[in-house]
Amino acid sequence: MTAMRARMNQRGISLLGLLFWAVIIGGGSVIALRVVPTVMEYYTIQRAIDKIAKDSPPTVPAARDAFDRTRQIEYSIVSIEPKDLIITKSEDKVKISFAYDKEVPLFGPVFLVIKYKGESH
Repeated sequence: MTAMRARMNQRGISLLGLLFWAVIIGGGSVIALRVVPTVMEYYTIQRAIDKIAKDSPPTVPAARDAFDRTRQIEYSIVSIEPKDLIITKSEDKVKISFAYDKEVPLFGPVFLVIKYKGESH
């Protein structure tokens, strides 16, 4: 009788529950593994334009050339080119901004579109 009662009081996860959580965690991992490189690229671009704006280039072409040199060194910057930068100057301070969309393929015809936007500080 005590063995039967012990079996009835057992708690655990069922096979169906285990499969459900495996699919959820696996899907989340796939998405994370595909999104993390795009986030790292965004932060690399942000650091590059912050440095260029801090150096205060004298002209817009000089700022674009500085970004192009950075792109040649930082192999991870592939989503944006120097011509995509919006460069303004106000009160002797250079302000650089950018915006771009990144499509991340998930599976088959399914894509995740991420909109990145940033400006120099």
